[in-house]
Amino acid sequence: MKKILLIAALFTTTLAAMAQTQGRNYKSPKEILNDRYASGLFKNAEGTIFDIENENVQSYFNILDWLQGRVAGLQIYVSRSGIRVPVIRGSVATIFVDEMRMDASFLNSLSVNDIGMIKVIKGPFAGAVGNGGGGTIAIYTIRGEDEEEEESPSQIP
Repeated sequence: MKKILLIAALFTTTLAAMAQTQGRNYKSPKEILNDRYASGLFKNAEGTIFDIENENVQSYFNILDWLQGRVAGLQIYVSRSGIRVPVIRGSVATIFVDEMRMDASFLNSLSVNDIGMIKVIKGPFAGAVGNGGGGTIAIYTIRGEDEEEEESPSQIP
């Protein structure tokens, strides 16, 4: 009887270990997207990821207009000069484009069709000046190698 219990315990332990190993190897589409675009502190930071390449954003002039209502706690205010300012939980968010800090006015000149991924980090972010206490919006543009994959052979001269 002890041998049967011992074998059953070993079998159960082996199955549990296999399930954990298989679970760790699986990555969601958003994790794969994060690995493709983000690096360093941006990759490790917890946030909400949006796959903009597969979203219908063409009708929006500024990507912040599209984000409004899709992220809890994010509000977009328009200054007197027409610049959209993102505010997360009452504090102005830091904006990064391809992991370089940018002013909110830069987003008026950035085409929404050039954006591949957005990562919204609601809490403090170590990569921002002053730890980005108001949260961070990291915007990633489509890379050259990604655009080449999207072209069909009939469009190439």
